[in-house]
Amino acid sequence: MNKNSFAPVPPMGWNSWDCYGASVNEEQLLANARYMAENLKEYGWQYIVCDIQWSEPKAVSQAYNAFTELCMDEYSRLIPAENRFPSSAGGRGFKPIADEIHSMGLKFGIHIMRGIPRQAVHRNTALKGTDMTAHQIAKPYSICPWNTDMYGVDCSKEGGQAYYDSLFELYASWGVDYVKVDDICASNFIKGRPYHAPDEVEAIRKAIDKCGRPMVLSLSPGPAVVEEAFHLSQNANMWRITDDFWDSWDLLLDMFTRCKKWYTYVKPGCWPDCDMLPLGHLCMFDTNADGTRGRYTRFTKAEQITMMTLWAVFRSPLMMGGEMNDNDEFTLSLLTNREILEINQFSSEGHPVVDGDDFKLWACACKDGRIAAAAFNTSDEPALCEIDLSLLGIEKSSARDLWNHRDLGEAEGKLALNIDAHGAAMIKFGD
Repeated sequence: MNKNSFAPVPPMGWNSWDCYGASVNEEQLLANARYMAENLKEYGWQYIVCDIQWSEPKAVSQAYNAFTELCMDEYSRLIPAENRFPSSAGGRGFKPIADEIHSMGLKFGIHIMRGIPRQAVHRNTALKGTDMTAHQIAKPYSICPWNTDMYGVDCSKEGGQAYYDSLFELYASWGVDYVKVDDICASNFIKGRPYHAPDEVEAIRKAIDKCGRPMVLSLSPGPAVVEEAFHLSQNANMWRITDDFWDSWDLLLDMFTRCKKWYTYVKPGCWPDCDMLPLGHLCMFDTNADGTRGRYTRFTKAEQITMMTLWAVFRSPLMMGGEMNDNDEFTLSLLTNREILEINQFSSEGHPVVDGDDFKLWACACKDGRIAAAAFNTSDEPALCEIDLSLLGIEKSSARDLWNHRDLGEAEGKLALNIDAHGAAMIKFGD
C-alpha cells in the first residue's frame, strides 16, 4: 500500500483535545460523531479522533497525572479505561466505538504517545511476537518532558519492531483509521524535544504498512523543522509545524511565517499541519464560577475567517477543536463553506505573493484552472486592501468573493477590498 493514498487530500475532522483535554469519554466522543454525521459529513468532514490519555481511569481535566496507573493488556499495550469507555469492557477495546462511527459513514482515530509504558518496563511484562520483554527494549533515558507515561523504544532490537507491530495489529483489529503519534515531531533545536528519527518514526511506518489496514499517520507536537521534510514526507501523512495552537492572534500571525517555510512541501499524502482549529466551545474540562463549563474561542470573527482562509490556501489538515454540539450559526458557517473547503481540498501550488507587515497575499491554482487569491489585513485597524492582479499574472478578470458567495464583477489592474482588522478575503478570478 502507498501511504500517500491514505490521505490524498488534507484530512478533515474533529479532535477531542481542545474541548476535553485528557478526559474525553465515550459519550462525548460519540455525541460529536453524531453531530458530524448529521451536519458536516456532506461537506467532507470525516475523522473523529480521540486524543490523549484514553487509557487513564483518573483523567478528569486537561492536566496529566504524573506516574499514574494506566490500563494495559498482557502484551504491554495500552487499552481504553473502561470507566470512561464502557463499551471497551471484555477486551473489546475501541472496536465497538469504531464500529458505531463507521456505521455513520465516518472514520475513527486515536492519539498515542511514542514509546512503551513505563509501568510495562518496571514490571517487565511480555511483548507479543517476541521472547523479549518490555524492559529489554526500553530506552529509560528517552522520555517526554511533559508526560510521564512512556519510555522510548530501542528499535535496533528485534523486540522493538515487534512491539510496534503488535500495537498497530491491535489498532487494526479495532478498526482505527487514523493515528496521531505524540512526542515524536519536535525540533532538533529545542532542548529535550528531539525529532525521534529515524528509528521510531520508521518503526511506526513499517508497523502500519504491515498491519494490513490503511491508517493516516499524524506526527506531533512540533514544530517540525524543514531540514527533516524529506524524512517526514517518506513516513508520515501529516506533521505539525507548530507547538499546540490556541486562539491567540500572536500565534495566528506567526503561522504565516511557518506556512511560508513549508508551502513547497505540500503534496498529496504529505501535509504540513498547522494544528487544530480552536473554534466554538473550548476547554469543557474547566468549570466556571457560575457553574458553566469552558469558554468560547477568543478569536474575533475576522480572525476566525483569517485562520480558515490561511489553512485553506496552505492546504493544512482541518481538525475542529470545539464541542461541536454547541456550534453557533457563525461557527457552522465556517465549517460548511463549500467554496473555501474546495480550495483546501483540491487547489494546488498555494504560495505567498506579498508578505508585508500589514498586508499579506497568497495565491493558488483551483481545480478548475482558475486562480484564487487570499488577502489578509494583518493590521490592527480596518483597511482598504488592494490586490495587484499583475502579481497573479492577470490583466483583467471576473472576480468572486468566496466567503460571501458573491460575484464582484470585472476587475482590471487592481481589486480594492475593505477588510476588517485581522481579517481576510478569498477571491477567485476567471470565467
